[in-house]
Amino acid sequence: MKLMIDLFSTDYGLMSLIVIVLILVMAVFFTCLFMGKMKHIAAEAPKE
Repeated sequence: MKLMIDLFSTDYGLMSLIVIVLILVMAVFFTCLFMGKMKHIAAEAPKE
């Protein structure tokens, strides 16, 4: 419980939480971006 109190009530805890959330959002964004580009490139590839 002390961990959660420190995470949400101290300045270093809030900054850590912001960094964790930012990294997760970036991971989702880049995964969607790269998957979309792979689908686009595969659609343009010549069919054999």
